[in-house]
Amino acid sequence: MIGTTEKERAGLNRTLILSEEDRTRLRGQLATSDITQREANLDRIFHADMLDIVGRLPAHCADLIILDPPYNLDKSFGSVKFRRGTRDEYAQWILTWLPSLLRTLKPSGSVYFCGDWRSGSAIEAACEEHLIVRNRVTWEREKGRGASANWKNASEDIWFFTASNDYFFDVEAVKLKKKVIAPYTDQNGKPKDWEDGYRLTHPSNLWTDITVPFWSMPENTDHPTQKPEKLIAKLLLASSRPGDVVLDPFLGSGTSAVVSRKLDRRFIGIEIEEEFALLALRRLELAQYDRGVQGYSEGTFWERNSAPVQPKKKRSDGDGGLFQ
Repeated sequence: MIGTTEKERAGLNRTLILSEEDRTRLRGQLATSDITQREANLDRIFHADMLDIVGRLPAHCADLIILDPPYNLDKSFGSVKFRRGTRDEYAQWILTWLPSLLRTLKPSGSVYFCGDWRSGSAIEAACEEHLIVRNRVTWEREKGRGASANWKNASEDIWFFTASNDYFFDVEAVKLKKKVIAPYTDQNGKPKDWEDGYRLTHPSNLWTDITVPFWSMPENTDHPTQKPEKLIAKLLLASSRPGDVVLDPFLGSGTSAVVSRKLDRRFIGIEIEEEFALLALRRLELAQYDRGVQGYSEGTFWERNSAPVQPKKKRSDGDGGLFQ
């Protein structure tokens, strides 16, 4: 089991870890394969293989699907190991579960599919037969190992798909507050769309404001490919409304479920590795007392390294403000 042998950590390390008491207490809260009526499935985390669950979920139960499956790399996720294949093999693997999963998506729903540069062509090839391709977001990972004979791999992609041309997208909810280099003024010389040196800008498909979770961040866990809460918050705010259902069949340590709770969405999470599913439950408990998303404050996303000028909120304010 992951985490039974505790790592030695620095005093300032805030990585979330589970005690044996946590595991015992939370294990009974995990759902398994007992699919019931729609409302009873909501806000639950299933500890199961997604193939055993998605085919039995109600049709059209999800407004938004977040997909963060293993990339086409040799990678271990606890006791689960994924082996890299060819482009076509990876595309075929996606097609073993994608059609069944899409049965759960509403006709007006959206899908975000995470990947890297190796898997991108396979993702597009597998999905374009079933979904409409809208865009591909590239986000800067900010950290990663250097390479002596290649460019450092410091970015990942998120493919944006919709089930139809009738879909929801709230651009106002995901504007980014950036430092103004060339301030805009109106005809009277007053600031236009900016104040205190910052301006709200339309979101592009290139994101350089994301910080990957690391040891000093309370959202950090030992999951090897954990996505930042800020990244998932952008996806949820852009493509869902409060009360909508977010389905994540590769939940990992629970970021999409946690952000759904913080932003007043409903969720269904599925995770095959028990330790990660338990971490997700623990994070959900903590989200009841701290609804902050780092880098998102008072309804606004801020660029990286702008914390000193962002509005400060207490950690237990419960209104989605930034905690410091």
